Amino acid sequence: MPLHRLPTLQRFETLAPLRRATGAWRAAGERIVLVPTMGALHEGHLALIAHARRLGDRVVASIFVNPTQFGPNEDFARYPRDTETDLRLLAEAGADAAWTPEVATMYPPGFSTSVRVSGLTEGLCGAFRPGHFEGVATVVVKLLNQVRPHAALFGEKDYQQLQVIRRAARDLDLDVAIEGMPTRRETDGLALSSRNRYLSPAERAIAPRLYAVLARIADAAGRGEAAAPLLDRGRAELEAAGFGPVQYLEIRDAESLAPVERVERPARVLAAAYLGRTRLIDNLPIG
Repeated sequence: MPLHRLPTLQRFETLAPLRRATGAWRAAGERIVLVPTMGALHEGHLALIAHARRLGDRVVASIFVNPTQFGPNEDFARYPRDTETDLRLLAEAGADAAWTPEVATMYPPGFSTSVRVSGLTEGLCGAFRPGHFEGVATVVVKLLNQVRPHAALFGEKDYQQLQVIRRAARDLDLDVAIEGMPTRRETDGLALSSRNRYLSPAERAIAPRLYAVLARIADAAGRGEAAAPLLDRGRAELEAAGFGPVQYLEIRDAESLAPVERVERPARVLAAAYLGRTRLIDNLPIG
């Protein structure tokens, strides 16, 4: 694989030319890596692009704000969108192609199929966002079928989402490697997220407390302390700092996402909490 290739970004808005391009790359024996995004790109996304360039010969990034993963009272309408800036950032990061379909392209009239992953979707974010993971699984399976990559990269900040996508790919025998990358953070620990721009200056000053609480819980649980008292103290600390509601703060098995009382194998501590009107999620590995 060339080490210093600086590709010219191609933008595809309809499926036929995208498939011609990716088909030609596959025919030439080139390895394709997909980085799905909803745009509003930040350094976390660009780190995924950089890693994708190391993994493959061709990097495709999708930009699609997927309406089916937003609930009726969620932020679909106000979700940040700046496609021109995103395309410039992708070009500078060395992506080969951007797949930017319209909603009608992804969900044409009469569309009536969905992908539902049971078990993994029934707690954590799934308990508070009905239908969210069905929308995620459906759109990701479509993206994988459209681009036909050899691998697809996702950030671990959305850890439950990553596990759902891995299970869907495995269960449906999709010929693609699903890989996760550690969460990118600000210097004060706040996980990078497109929604961070919603935070007021006062909220932004409080937001890193979420990471700090998770880090203390992960450290203590990794040393063998029981989960319940750690989580109770962590929830109280978040609420005292100004978070609310705290939707969940839990320790789960890293693969199955089953609840864990005492860590004896790889696990994650995961949280979702509102700070003002902004919903923040984060997680850290244990063990």
